[in-house]
Amino acid sequence: MTSCRYRARLASLVLAFVTMLMWLPLHAQTSGVTGAVGISSELVDRGLAVSPPTPIVQGALSWTSPSGWSLGASAATEIRSPGKVSEALVQVSKYWSLSNEWQMRGSVLYYDYPGNARAKYFDRSEASVDWIYRDILTFGLSGICLTNGDEHQPRGAADVNFHWPLAWHFSVSAGVGVAQSLLSPYGPNGYGHASVYRYGQLGVIWSYGPWRMELDRVAADPGSHRQWGNLVASPWVGTISWSF
Repeated sequence: MTSCRYRARLASLVLAFVTMLMWLPLHAQTSGVTGAVGISSELVDRGLAVSPPTPIVQGALSWTSPSGWSLGASAATEIRSPGKVSEALVQVSKYWSLSNEWQMRGSVLYYDYPGNARAKYFDRSEASVDWIYRDILTFGLSGICLTNGDEHQPRGAADVNFHWPLAWHFSVSAGVGVAQSLLSPYGPNGYGHASVYRYGQLGVIWSYGPWRMELDRVAADPGSHRQWGNLVASPWVGTISWSF
């Protein structure tokens, strides 16, 4: 119980910190500080809904150094329950240039859902490596370790994402992935092997200056429907955001 209260206080501090820094003067961008605030119809994580289908307010702040290091924090809360932090995230990344067209990124992330009972099994830390081609194609591998409950066997995930600009400030995005589920079946000999499920999305994006609107068609394979029930994401997820 004490650890739960500690995580709740930590996530609340992250949310307050991000919200306060979002109102920094715009010249802060010259020192590598950027941020965004937005509203989404649902929080989705690898094809699964980590929030009910209700409007979510999200905020993010990041700092990037000329040497390729990046620090970031973000938080989200349901509009109908503004006092509860639905998601808090802290991330440390390092970028390397492999050529004129390829980049590599290594990241360590920590996810916490202190005010979100339906997502308690998503509390975790991750280490990931991504290969990026001209901001068009990204391939990533992730190692996942749960931080809640008694079952801490490592999981893995692989993702491929594509982004292509179109005319009139539009672009299309698509992604597919495969991951081991965060819950493993429990039997007389303890926890078994985590099952594997597939997921994907196809979306259209409109961006103009600091504004961005995105509508995604989200899908997961039938196995995730049987295992996760109401954690399966809504077919359509929309987001509008403003960056600075």
